[in-house]
Amino acid sequence: MVHCVMNAFYTILLLLASNIFMTLAWYGHLKLQQTGFITNATPLIFVILLSWGIAFFEYCLQVPANRIGFDGNGGPFTLMQLKVIQEVITLLVFVAFSAVAFHMPLRWNHAVACVLLIGAVYFVFGFK
Repeated sequence: MVHCVMNAFYTILLLLASNIFMTLAWYGHLKLQQTGFITNATPLIFVILLSWGIAFFEYCLQVPANRIGFDGNGGPFTLMQLKVIQEVITLLVFVAFSAVAFHMPLRWNHAVACVLLIGAVYFVFGFK
């Protein structure tokens, strides 16, 4: 039981860390553009390679998270559960990133979307 709980904890922690890198890889260059570090004149290949360099660390965390968490490897989660967990974490990280880096407010429709995601988690975990 303790092993299963620890695998769940490690899986979620690794997914959280990997999604921070993923969000930085996908959207960080937009913030760098706002700061002037990257401009419209910066070659796209530079921006792509920068993003790939950041995404490397995402994969270094994402792959072990899925291996540890997958029930086929002795983990606590089904493949569908892993995917839903990953999507929820992705959106939570993105909301935090957009609020901090871009000062984007959380609107009512975003809150409704979060409630619907909680419903998705319920349906994925609640029925077997």
